[in-house]
Amino acid sequence: MNNIRVTAFRWVPPFAQGLVRDLRVRWALEEAGLPYEQVLIGADEQKSAEYRKLQPFGQVPVFEADGFTLFESGSIVAYVAERSDTLLPRDPQGRARTLTWMFAALNSIEPHVQNLNLIDLFHPDEDWAKQRRPGAEATLRGRLASLSQSLGEKPCLEGASFTAADLLMVSVLRFLRHIPIVAEYPNLAAYKDRGEARPAFQRALAAQLENFEKYKPVAA
Repeated sequence: MNNIRVTAFRWVPPFAQGLVRDLRVRWALEEAGLPYEQVLIGADEQKSAEYRKLQPFGQVPVFEADGFTLFESGSIVAYVAERSDTLLPRDPQGRARTLTWMFAALNSIEPHVQNLNLIDLFHPDEDWAKQRRPGAEATLRGRLASLSQSLGEKPCLEGASFTAADLLMVSVLRFLRHIPIVAEYPNLAAYKDRGEARPAFQRALAAQLENFEKYKPVAA
């Protein structure tokens, strides 16, 4: 792949900094050793008809390489992984298991994480949110307990090797940084920490955070 471009926001509020989903794509590209150019957008570009042709929902990231474009971070990570020597096993069964865990991160874990985040970060004082929160947390705990049991003492979901599945799963677990729930599962906490300690992750995170510092509103 050549001429890779990834869209990202110029700035987001502090609670979202380090969590915006272009980070997943940056991380995958760093792990794969693929250079990229970032294309920073704001609210005006996000709402524009031109951008909506690339991303129907106005979100980030959009990925472009050699005139080919994709949206949705999970799809982009999968596309990068397919072209990487490190993120996706080459044997058919290992590849299938890794893809399964990638789907699990985005479909079995992330919706319940975001359900709780919606309550905690956007509607904490509303009556409906207070009534809904105990059930949302209980459901999430069930999913985390199952993930913890499946991971066991393995360093990664597929055993010893870090894959795109771990990249996505760690990205999802990081959304819970505002509460100590992951720490209640020591193997998951250690797993997340190992992912965040990877040099490729650190480079990706620094690249994202640099924008937010550079374009920080004066009154922010």
